[in-house]
Amino acid sequence: MGAQTDVLHLSRDEIEKIQLEGIKKTVVDCYENVPFYKKSFDDAGFNPYAVETLDDLKAAPFVTKQDLRDNYPYGMLARPLSEVKEIHMSSGTTGIATVGAYTEHDLQFWGDCFARGIRYAGGTADDVFHVCYGYGLFTGGLGAHYGGLSAGCTVIPMSSGSTERQLRVMRDMGSTIIACTPSYAMHLADVAIEKGMNPAQDFKLRAGILGAEPFSDNFRAELERKLGIKALDVYGLTELMGPGVAIECLEQKGLHIAEDHFYCEIIDPATGETLPDGEWGELVITTLDREASPVVRYRTRDITRILPGTCACGVTHRRIDRLHGRTDDMLVLRGVNVFPSQVEDVMETFPEVSSWYQIELTTKNSLDNVTLKVEINPDFDFDNIGAIEKLQAAIQKRLKEQLLIKINVRIVEPKSIARSEGKAKRVIDLRKGIYND
Repeated sequence: MGAQTDVLHLSRDEIEKIQLEGIKKTVVDCYENVPFYKKSFDDAGFNPYAVETLDDLKAAPFVTKQDLRDNYPYGMLARPLSEVKEIHMSSGTTGIATVGAYTEHDLQFWGDCFARGIRYAGGTADDVFHVCYGYGLFTGGLGAHYGGLSAGCTVIPMSSGSTERQLRVMRDMGSTIIACTPSYAMHLADVAIEKGMNPAQDFKLRAGILGAEPFSDNFRAELERKLGIKALDVYGLTELMGPGVAIECLEQKGLHIAEDHFYCEIIDPATGETLPDGEWGELVITTLDREASPVVRYRTRDITRILPGTCACGVTHRRIDRLHGRTDDMLVLRGVNVFPSQVEDVMETFPEVSSWYQIELTTKNSLDNVTLKVEINPDFDFDNIGAIEKLQAAIQKRLKEQLLIKINVRIVEPKSIARSEGKAKRVIDLRKGIYND
C-alpha cells in the first residue's frame, strides 16, 4: 500500500524520468524482438537507440489495430511463448481479433493498475469486490479480478449474466464495490427495483468501477441515484493491457493515467500532429514496461484530451477527460460527422426520456435515413399520443439545431430496447446489413 501510494504522488520530474527510461527500453525491445517494429522503424527512419528525450518518441511511426490484426496470432510477441502465462483477445466482431499476451510481470502490474481504481473509490481489504464483467478472453473480468486481489479485497467472481442471482449474491454477501459495464449496472438497478427492492438501501454498495463503453453524465447521475453509489469510469484496451490504463477517483474530474506504465499523447487524427494539453484529439499510447505485448504509439481511435492542472485528490498522475467518442464510431451522415455521444448530449436535455436509446441507420432513395429510438420514462403517460408526438417533434427539432442533420425520433415504451449483459448496442447499421456495437 505504501509503495503504491508513493508512486501515485511522484513529482512531474520523477514521473517523466520513469517514462523516458520506459520508452528507451520499450522501443529497443520492440526493435530487437518484433520483426514488424524493426521494419516499421527502419521504413520511417526512426532510430530506437537514439532516443534521449520524450519528444524524440514523436519520430516513431504509429501502430494501428490493423497492424496488430495483420500479425495475428503471435507476430507481435516480444517474448518467447514459454514466458507467456496468459492470453486475452478482443471480440473480433469486426475483423480478426487482436491478441494481448502477458508474462508474470505483466499480470502483476495489470492487477496493480486496476487496484488503484479500487483505492480511488476508497476501497480497502475490508471491501467485498463484486465482479460481473465477463470472464474469459475478454479482459474485463480477469483484469478486475486481479485488481481486487492486488487491493486485498474479498473478490466475488460472478462474471456476467444471471441477473437475479447477481442481485441475491450482492445483497447476501454484502458487496460494497461493483465492477461491470455501466449499461449492465443500470440493468441490475432496474431489475432490483422491479423486484420491489430499494438498491440504495437494501445493498451495501457504495461505488462502481464501470467501463468498456462510454456513458453520459445524465446516465451516471441516474445510476448513482438508483444504486446509491459513486460511479467511476475506467479505461483500457486489450491492445494495451485491459481495464486499468486510466481510472477516475471520487472527484470524478477525469481519469488518472497510470503514468508509470503508459505514456499518453493526444494527436490531431487527421494530421498526426501532437496537440497540447486541454485540446481534444485522438489518444495515442505507448507501454513503458509491458514485456509480452509492448506497443509503441498505438492509435486508440478514442477521442479525449489531457486535462491541465492537478486533481484535488492529491494523485499527481495526469488525467484524461471522459471519452467524447471514437474516430471509428463517427457516423458520416449526408456529409455531416456525427458521434453517438452528441445525440446523447441532446437527449440529456429532455427529462421525459430515459438513458436507453438506439440509433438505426437505413437507406431511403439512396440517402441515409437516421432514426433515434429512445425509451420514455416509466412515469410518463405513453398512451397520451398527443404528448408523445409533441415530445418527438421537440427532440427532433433540437437534434437538427445541434447536429445540422435530420434525425427521425421514435419514442418507445420502457424496457422495449434490448438490454445487454455486455456492451450496450447503440448503433444498428442496416445500410450494410450488420449489427454494430
